[in-house]
Amino acid sequence: MLKHATYFGAIALSLATTAAFAEGETASTVVATVGDTEITLGQMIITRAQLPQQYAQLPDDVLFVGILDQIIQQQLLSDGLDGVPARVTYAIENEKRSLMAGEAINNITVNAVTDEAIKAAYDAKFADAEPTTEYNASHLLVETEEEALAAKARVDAGEEFADVARDVSTGPTGPNGGNLGWFSTGQMVPEFEAAVMEMSAGDVSAPVQTQFGWHVVTLLETRNQEAPSLEDVRQEIFGEVQEAAIQARLAELTEASEITRPEEGAFDPSLLSNLDLLDE
Repeated sequence: MLKHATYFGAIALSLATTAAFAEGETASTVVATVGDTEITLGQMIITRAQLPQQYAQLPDDVLFVGILDQIIQQQLLSDGLDGVPARVTYAIENEKRSLMAGEAINNITVNAVTDEAIKAAYDAKFADAEPTTEYNASHLLVETEEEALAAKARVDAGEEFADVARDVSTGPTGPNGGNLGWFSTGQMVPEFEAAVMEMSAGDVSAPVQTQFGWHVVTLLETRNQEAPSLEDVRQEIFGEVQEAAIQARLAELTEASEITRPEEGAFDPSLLSNLDLLDE
């Protein structure tokens, strides 16, 4: 709105400040008035905080004038509206609820997600964790067991696995010789994973059937992956501790509150798309 702001003539307003603010201003300081409505510094600060990035990078003096003009224009248009439409009331109620919930989450985070809590969660998850085995393998994928046996026979006869994979594999890794890179337990379908875990480096498997077709697999190498450092997973642990704290607080509030929900089938879910109800 700043970029396309419309300037109104003959606006009756009084500026409550000069170009250079004196010390001691607060969020409740009145910057301007439109009729009997006061526009405060706090309202302008919130508006600036919510600006898209391309506007937030403008110089402060440009932002100050642009934000003030925007709020004044919005107030003029608001004052010219006859009554408050129901859709606006519902939107305000939702926005207030969302903002208050956000504040509650901030409070929970400040109190619960401390360095000590993050360290404790990290220790519980990783301190006693054994190194995990990771596998580096290649495969080729074909439609039938006969095709898989034929491909394996070519490898057993001395052809390079990657060349055979490029020649016959229908999978997305075929063009790069079937290489899958490094993976660990749980990242592959069970039948494929079971075959790999029984192999030694350099082995070529018998045909393995999965939901995708028939595979021939060669295990290139394995390695032990140590637990990540705290700094490597700090953000992940932060999110887990935060989510656990929020869920615990929600459980506590739910237990202490009387909540009623509609019986199953009481409302047609398609009502959510009926915008005409907002005009009733």
